[in-house]
Amino acid sequence: MADPFKIIVPMAGFGTRMRPHTWSRPKPLVSAAGNTVLGHVLHVLESVPDADSAEMVFIVGYLGEQVKAYMAANYPQIKAHYVQQTELRGQSHAIAMAREHMHGPMLIVFVDTLIDTDFSFLADEEVDAVIWVKEVEDPRRFGVVDVGEDGWVQGLIEKPDNDRNKLAIVGIYYFKRGEDLLAAIDEQIGQDMQTRNEFFLADAIDLMLKKGLKLRPETVDVWLDAGMPETVLHTNRHLLANGRDNSDEVSKRPGITVNAPVFVHPSAKVENSTLGPHVSIGRDCVVRDSQIADSVLEAGAQVEQSTLHASLLGERSLVRGVRGKVNVGDDSQVEGE
Repeated sequence: MADPFKIIVPMAGFGTRMRPHTWSRPKPLVSAAGNTVLGHVLHVLESVPDADSAEMVFIVGYLGEQVKAYMAANYPQIKAHYVQQTELRGQSHAIAMAREHMHGPMLIVFVDTLIDTDFSFLADEEVDAVIWVKEVEDPRRFGVVDVGEDGWVQGLIEKPDNDRNKLAIVGIYYFKRGEDLLAAIDEQIGQDMQTRNEFFLADAIDLMLKKGLKLRPETVDVWLDAGMPETVLHTNRHLLANGRDNSDEVSKRPGITVNAPVFVHPSAKVENSTLGPHVSIGRDCVVRDSQIADSVLEAGAQVEQSTLHASLLGERSLVRGVRGKVNVGDDSQVEGE
């Protein structure tokens, strides 16, 4: 019997760039366009070969129990394992925590990355490994792949000092044999091969390339980031504009003016308000006498007599009498004069 597909999802970081929201929840449980970031990732992963038998391994840390509860409540059909990473020593160190599951075909998915792709081709993939990339104008802010004239990846370069290699690494990797990657990581850690005092996955892959790994790039057109408030808002805009809105349904409600695209959860209450464009309203939210654009309201958030744009409101937060832009964590309150 063939090994089931393994999907390793490292998510043990503190998500400091997403504060204040990540004081009270892991970054993958932040919302955009009517779903959590993790939920959007899981939707794309449905195209993995034989997805019904695939197993997921979550490398969790701070607040990791929330991820387990979220998966049990919303995706009970997925066979999921959870490994606690208490010491943050880099990507390779995190992935190696899943060593007992690292055999057979394997995907690594860094969960603040959203791409539009179809993984079904992996059923017939013959190469050793695949790395997903996107062409960017200025690659100096990213890790990039160095591709030879033969089309194979020759090396990985972290934040290059020129723009010769424009294929940025988006944070998703496939290995035909997870055990081969684990051996390289063990060698990397054994030799203390660190970059900026962390064990980066790129260094383990470089070890594999030197031993003959056949690694090819897979280019994507859509690459969304959900690691900072401004990029969550950008991701929300893109998803709403590409099929995640329910504007037609919302516009039938009385007392709402809709500037599409928007998503409003059926349980949310909206009275005498204008929404959109690019607004996501979560479960059990309440919006009264307000105008909201380009914003995300998490479950239970309440907005009254306010005019908001470019705002993120955490769960059960309250914003009243405010005009402008706010970034409010869970269970917080902001009131104007």
